[in-house]
Amino acid sequence: MKKHASSPDYKFRFGDAVVGAQMLFVAFGALVLVPILTGLNPNVALFTAGLGTLIYQVVTRGKVPVFIASSFAFIAPISAGVQQWGIPGTLCGLIGAGVMYFIVGALIKWRGIGFLQKILPPVVIGPVVMVIGLLLAPVGASMAMGRTPGCTIPAWQALVIAGISLLTMILVSLRGRGMLRLLPILCGIGAGYVASVAFGFVDFTAIKAAAWIAVPSFTAPVWNLSAILFIAPVALAPIIEHYGAIQAISQITGRDYVADPGIHRCLVGDGLATSVAGLFGGPPCTTYSEVIGAVALTRAFNPAIMTWAAITAVALAFVGKVGAVLASIPVPVMGGIMTLLFGAIATVGLQTLVRAKQDLLEPRNMTIVSLILVCGIGGMVIGDKSSFALEGIGLAGILGIVLNLILPKAARENEDGQA
Repeated sequence: MKKHASSPDYKFRFGDAVVGAQMLFVAFGALVLVPILTGLNPNVALFTAGLGTLIYQVVTRGKVPVFIASSFAFIAPISAGVQQWGIPGTLCGLIGAGVMYFIVGALIKWRGIGFLQKILPPVVIGPVVMVIGLLLAPVGASMAMGRTPGCTIPAWQALVIAGISLLTMILVSLRGRGMLRLLPILCGIGAGYVASVAFGFVDFTAIKAAAWIAVPSFTAPVWNLSAILFIAPVALAPIIEHYGAIQAISQITGRDYVADPGIHRCLVGDGLATSVAGLFGGPPCTTYSEVIGAVALTRAFNPAIMTWAAITAVALAFVGKVGAVLASIPVPVMGGIMTLLFGAIATVGLQTLVRAKQDLLEPRNMTIVSLILVCGIGGMVIGDKSSFALEGIGLAGILGIVLNLILPKAARENEDGQA
């Protein structure tokens, strides 16, 4: 895989602070949504996202331009765990989930990446990455139309605001020059926010009432073996998602992060970040597809930009006023941004299949890709949502692995020794 001329090694520059803040803006909505849905503290989630990203960069030697934060894969088990064992006991299970990453990383270090590449070839990774983007597409569309819980903006006005955000982002990315070209998302959010203020949809009450300095409400875990046995296996789904995300960012930057710093380091970094988040009372961490989409759009490949995103996240966790401003951004503003970013993720998955020169009309490939897409996007659920259920990205990934292992390969593939 060739390196892009614009894909530098880690270079910490103060001039990248604004670009890093932009990456946090992209992740902010999803980052705080997980703790809101599961009963955890959003400010703690912001803190552990920043801390987790810094830990991840240390483990991966500052080579991978990704931001890690709250994982949607754990929403159901966390919710069930909080009801059964309370937040402290559930946090113990989340720490156990982080240990799962260590186990998989150790297996890769021991056996090499070959066996992982055998069970996760492009014909599996490509459609799984597409599922990541397409599964989120309805979320982006609903946000753009103002059809989310708590949003009272009329549909036509929501679409106008979303359109202003989206159009501004596109124009800046296509026509911007110099530093401005690296800030299309921030410009889009700014334009949408101004439009929202003009329409009268921004409530400044919470901003005025918020304290300038507010320490997050950290929670310590309590040992609970039952929670570990219940939650830890769920980590398999985000582990697969993480590998797909590393493949996606490798395609975008032109660097093979699976080989260097190594997928085992990437998984260990994510696992350590997840376990540390559990120690403070935050949700498990995972790579953020939204940010990967932003990297693809801005071509900002310097991993140090994610350091700035992490520093900004930690700082904002303690600044009540800034957090209140971010929370005041109307949903349609972010909806306009997400409509493009989620599509960019799906495009990366398609590019994975194109670069691998996969014949999608070959029966075996068609079967794998078709079932991954339909089962992953179509809402199929295996299990009981009240306890443990396999669906969405996790179901798509596991289904792809199983099909790739059990379906007989074509005669030519067997002769060539290809997966």
